[in-house]
Amino acid sequence: MKNAFQSGLIIGILSGLWLFIMRRAGYTTFNDQVSPIEYISISIPIIGVFLGLKAYRDQDLGGKMSFLEGLVQSFKILLVGGIISVFAGVVYVNYVEAANNFRDFSGRLFGALLIGVLSSLAATLLLMNKSNHSVD
Repeated sequence: MKNAFQSGLIIGILSGLWLFIMRRAGYTTFNDQVSPIEYISISIPIIGVFLGLKAYRDQDLGGKMSFLEGLVQSFKILLVGGIISVFAGVVYVNYVEAANNFRDFSGRLFGALLIGVLSSLAATLLLMNKSNHSVD
């Protein structure tokens, strides 16, 4: 769980900071249009899950990881990161962009959830190297 907490903490902090950095750079992050630079934020969970899962496989599992082990660990990473980034998003919506942005915020949360699940599956498939089947 230590690896999941550390990786998730990094993902959550970077995702939360991204909102404030975009605001500081002059981009309004809640409207009907998405600026192309906002798509860079997709790389935060993808890279974070991949590196966290790789560290888990190499350090905690001795270099061997099954699909289920990887999937469970990547969901733990995303759970920690999601809690932190949602908290930062709520703070952002309520205090920085204090308008009626709930619809935009919930839409972005769903998008982040979808990206997280897809990146978990992809990272697990790329890093797994142990089969769950035994050969008799």
